[in-house]
Amino acid sequence: MGSVVALSGPLKIVLVEDEAFQRQVVAEFLGKNGLRVTALASGADLKRTVQQAMPDLAILDVHLGEVEDGFTLARWPRARSSRVGIIMLTAATDTVDRVVGLESGADDYIAKPFEPRELLARVRAVLRRAGDTAPPPSELSQRRIGTAMLDLERHVLILADGSEDQLAASEYDLLKLLVENPNRPLTREWLLEATSHREAEAFDRAIDNRIMRLRRKVESDPGKPQAIRDVRGVGYMFVPPSN
Repeated sequence: MGSVVALSGPLKIVLVEDEAFQRQVVAEFLGKNGLRVTALASGADLKRTVQQAMPDLAILDVHLGEVEDGFTLARWPRARSSRVGIIMLTAATDTVDRVVGLESGADDYIAKPFEPRELLARVRAVLRRAGDTAPPPSELSQRRIGTAMLDLERHVLILADGSEDQLAASEYDLLKLLVENPNRPLTREWLLEATSHREAEAFDRAIDNRIMRLRRKVESDPGKPQAIRDVRGVGYMFVPPSN
């Protein structure tokens, strides 16, 4: 198990690395550069820590010696916060791993072996981006999606004509997840797992059917969607309005 430093202070960082020496080296280096790190050895430790307090940044080793790898773990905090930064660590340099990591919700990816200073630079960059993208208070309760407005406090969709659509819980959860991850390709499997809390089965059309219903409500032309777009071979992506 890793030595755990209490999450406190302005920046909260968790590191999940099952190799004890690597875990200690990374945690101590970041600590010497003014960052408070909770060093963990497993995904179970990460979930317990996140349930207590959402970190500002999670650094996850991809190849953990357990059932859930870093890709799977990345989806767990991302489903609960769009603002948490996620950096993947891996010994692999394969492009497929890089793409899968980013599709899992990661913000950055660094291959082992890496220079500690490079990791520090990437950590600071992700933390800076996370701070810069925080929405102002006036935008917290309502988010525009296509021709409609999603009210996050009342769980309703305000349509173009001003009427309100009382969304089903599954529709609201899906829209909320999309608007919290703008311009990010999201896989069907992850969307289903995050909104329905179950894994997708072969030829599972649940997400596709929900997207079809939502497009009728938020797109000016559901046949040519602009807000909820298809990403070939992946799933869907929410594109915010440009104005």
